[in-house]
Amino acid sequence: MSIYNNVLELIGDTPVIKISNLDTGPCELYVKLESQNPGGSIKDRIGLTMIEEAEKAGLIGPGTTLVEGTAGNTGLALALVAAQKGYRLVLVIPDKMSREKISNLKAMGAEVVITRSDVAKGHPEYYQDYAKRIADEMDNAFFINQFGNPANPRAHEMGTGPEIWRQMDENLDAIVLGVGSSGTVTGLSRYFARTAPDLQLVLADPEGSILAEYINEGNLSEKSGSWLVEGIGEDFLPTISDFSHVTKAFAISDKESFMAGRELLHKEGILGGSSTGTLIAAALKYCREQTEPKRVLTFACDTGNKYLSKMYNDLWLRDLGMIERESFGDLRDLIARPMNEHETVMVGPDEPLANAYKRMKLYDVSQLPVVKDKKIVGIIDESDVLQAVYNHQERFQENVEVAMVKDLQTIDVKASVDELPPIFNQGHVAIVTEGETFHGLITRVDLLNYLRRRLDQN
Repeated sequence: MSIYNNVLELIGDTPVIKISNLDTGPCELYVKLESQNPGGSIKDRIGLTMIEEAEKAGLIGPGTTLVEGTAGNTGLALALVAAQKGYRLVLVIPDKMSREKISNLKAMGAEVVITRSDVAKGHPEYYQDYAKRIADEMDNAFFINQFGNPANPRAHEMGTGPEIWRQMDENLDAIVLGVGSSGTVTGLSRYFARTAPDLQLVLADPEGSILAEYINEGNLSEKSGSWLVEGIGEDFLPTISDFSHVTKAFAISDKESFMAGRELLHKEGILGGSSTGTLIAAALKYCREQTEPKRVLTFACDTGNKYLSKMYNDLWLRDLGMIERESFGDLRDLIARPMNEHETVMVGPDEPLANAYKRMKLYDVSQLPVVKDKKIVGIIDESDVLQAVYNHQERFQENVEVAMVKDLQTIDVKASVDELPPIFNQGHVAIVTEGETFHGLITRVDLLNYLRRRLDQN
């Protein structure tokens, strides 16, 4: 095994694995594990190239602040390279990004500015426009501009493309890929136009993005939708984009993407992110519609470790209506963490208050049912714990029952949803019971999620 001088030398030369347990029709499907880059994504390639080419051109040097607007992975790549080279880095990120990505960026030393994800290019709070404005207003700052930086596609034209061709023994019929900044598609288009002009590039695009319609119909819509998949899909054509070698596009829904990503983990052991799910779903559709055998390659664009709180979180998917659950036609349909499914986060009356505090913090909840022998005997929230231990920290070791509320107002499981708002208006959560059986809690957020699901179903 080789010894490397620094982590940047590990970028690229990622492995390719053949899919064995998914239905690929008459085709062979291969996945290039860009998740194995040190920063966890394909964007490591462009992060390194964009910074090093700016250095060679004399555009940046000691003391320069790098600024970029990013959906996450380019930011992680830039943070990786900036930390090794000693640059200050400021990143503007849309508010739909996963908490794991944001925590990762901050841990790597990047300064993170969160902005809106519901505005389009040209709006002052659109993440790219916001980042450029920050760079313009700052002394000795350089706006990376991945969407217009020619070093972005060059990283793939000179690196990723030749690497794929070599790994596949110069025998490949199609590549399925996504588009964010468009560096990958542009770089691969240029390389394969020279090297293998018959190789087909196929776009995997989130529903709501304008790119699939542009590829399939030639229409460039001025209005995009919204999607939850991170890192791919666009509401405009980046200035560096070259789609001349892309012959077909698939529009993939968020649900298809998340389910395909989860199936990839379950059946192939590959932990990919949300965009990986989009690419896998599109690649499987492409493979299954072929009538002759083809060798097809796609990417695990990044690692799923950054999405554990989202696409790999059953509760998150359930709140979005993407995981089906048994419907009862009563208040049980609103409970996010049902008792009978062992999802309820609870505490026992004989446990120390410290346990209640740690459990609230771990699961990001503000109150816990106190349960004994599967029956609810009380409820405790943050204010109860605070009141018990303030100026008496030793009371963290006292039992929960000394601080919990025992006078409980419950609501029958068959009650109307209309009975919930008055409970919330009193500052309480809804304790749902059926006789002596405790089913779970309903919070304001649970009711909001229920109403949104009903809207989506209509």
